[in-house]
Amino acid sequence: MTGAPASAAGGSGAKPVRGGKLGTAAVNQASLWNIANLLTMLRLVLVPGFVMLLLHNGGYDPAWRSFAWAAFAIAMITDLFDGHLARTYNLVTDFGKIADPIADKAIMGAALICLSYLGDLPWWVTGVILFREIGITLMRFWVIRHAVIPASRGGKMKTLAQGTAVGMYVLALTGPLATLRFWVMAVAVVLTVVTGLDYVRQAVVLRRKGIAAERAAAEEAAGAAGAAGASGGSAGPGASGAAEGSGPVAGASSVRGSAEAER
Repeated sequence: MTGAPASAAGGSGAKPVRGGKLGTAAVNQASLWNIANLLTMLRLVLVPGFVMLLLHNGGYDPAWRSFAWAAFAIAMITDLFDGHLARTYNLVTDFGKIADPIADKAIMGAALICLSYLGDLPWWVTGVILFREIGITLMRFWVIRHAVIPASRGGKMKTLAQGTAVGMYVLALTGPLATLRFWVMAVAVVLTVVTGLDYVRQAVVLRRKGIAAERAAAEEAAGAAGAAGASGGSAGPGASGAAEGSGPVAGASSVRGSAEAER
């Protein structure tokens, strides 16, 4: 008995192993519950709250619409920070990749649909914006096997214009501000259509380039495999002849060695 702990004496007790497993689980859980994902979750939670605030008392109470605007503004602000934090501090997770675009489309879609339901915004405006947003998201999945469509400056301007215009429509504005929000929404719709068409063009070009690169790589691999097969076939008779010639020599050597051993 040396009085030393099992770990110091070289033993491996159950407690250190169990502790290690718990530590790994804690690290994995911490990687999911990071600040970027928490902001995304907050944005998702704000969606039903925003809808209830906007539609409270029939949807025409200026006070409740102000509360709804505050919820919408918080959601838009968190959208600016969660992706930046995830990329800057290496907090990117599979959950964030899926939940972030869903949260973006959910808060904007809820606002547009509610405003059209209340009669504040024409349904065709809501349709154009939602069609573009959903269509571009699906197109990104269509192209992602070949390349990633980068975010453009026009896309960022579109997002800013949409958020500003929708926020102004959420507020119960009158007079010159009501006229101003109409023109801000008009700019947002134009940017939505123009950037959407540009994304379609980029997607088609990137997909064609990706398919062409894959075909070229496949042809190159097939050519290399054919050349390797041809060189292997030409070396085959010589190698087999050498093997056949070396067989008797090796046999004679072994016989001679055994004979010398017997002497």
